[in-house]
Amino acid sequence: MSQLESMLSPGKLPPSRHRRSWAKWIAGLVTVALAVAMIGYSVTLLRGSPASEEEFSGSGVGEVVVIIERGDTLTRIARKLEDAGVISSADTFINVATVDERSATIGPGKYTLRGQMGAIEALDLLLDPVARKDSRLVLPEGLRMNQTVEASVAATDIPRADFEKALAEPGDLGLPAWARNRPEGFLFPATYDIAGDESAVALLKSFVSRFNQASAEVGLEERAPDVGLKPYKVLTVASIVQAEVSPADFAKAARVIYNRLDQGMPLQMDSTVAYALGINDIRLNEEQLATSSPYNTYENKGLPPGPINSPGEAAMEAALDPAEGDWLYFVTVNPATGETKFTADYQEFLEFKREFQSTLAELEE
Repeated sequence: MSQLESMLSPGKLPPSRHRRSWAKWIAGLVTVALAVAMIGYSVTLLRGSPASEEEFSGSGVGEVVVIIERGDTLTRIARKLEDAGVISSADTFINVATVDERSATIGPGKYTLRGQMGAIEALDLLLDPVARKDSRLVLPEGLRMNQTVEASVAATDIPRADFEKALAEPGDLGLPAWARNRPEGFLFPATYDIAGDESAVALLKSFVSRFNQASAEVGLEERAPDVGLKPYKVLTVASIVQAEVSPADFAKAARVIYNRLDQGMPLQMDSTVAYALGINDIRLNEEQLATSSPYNTYENKGLPPGPINSPGEAAMEAALDPAEGDWLYFVTVNPATGETKFTADYQEFLEFKREFQSTLAELEE
């Protein structure tokens, strides 16, 4: 075979000088295609989902209530918002919330939001206390146990019977041993977040837990011997102080109570009789003051059997550290302003009472 025939035989074609160039060109196209694909994938990841004409934006419309429960993750919250129609994309919300440090403060509760909101706007409203105004239970100082139950029932969907049952069998509420399963006085006044998934027992336990915290902070158990009483009696003094005067006069009122106890005088506190009667008015008539009850401190010497409300920290502190003075009497001469006058002289006390009557008449005109 000649050299020419050998070169022209099948399979024996000489290598093309352009073959390597074509290979490079094809490889380049593949590289560019992969790069474009990766960029598109990265953008998708950053956005959470491809852009959609149906993506909500703005502050939304209407009103939508969403319950966020304890333990809900950011993803779970986002899904709830999407399911409720607050936002259009859970993924978009997650992306927005992940880079906002404030998202860590989203707590359990009932949130009043709006429908068809942008992700950023939805997050901002979630973080606004106004959205959770219906998720807070506020217990003011001085509420009696039945009043605490009323407030709790109003703030939740828990039946009153559940609270009454739990209070009748309070062994699981975390009361201190010295309470001897008597919950009155231990449902601490504070603001509580409501998630909507609480039971009566769980909510009452949170009240008692908050009391235990406040008790430890003021040193109730440790300091009670300083005033010659056991903790339960100190709490009883604090509850009377809470009911009788404004905070500025707590320490003076506590001193009056201790002075009267030291001298063997009846306390003669209208608030304890009102507790026995189940009423809130502490301006009582003679018939009411003659009510037969262990809580009638006009007819019985010493402290009543137990607290008459749930006092706050300031009242407990006053009961542990009363002001120095020889006062035996006090009269709130102006119910509108809370002005209270103290004295050790009975005749001056009668003058204070007349001043009170005069002021009361003016206020009722």
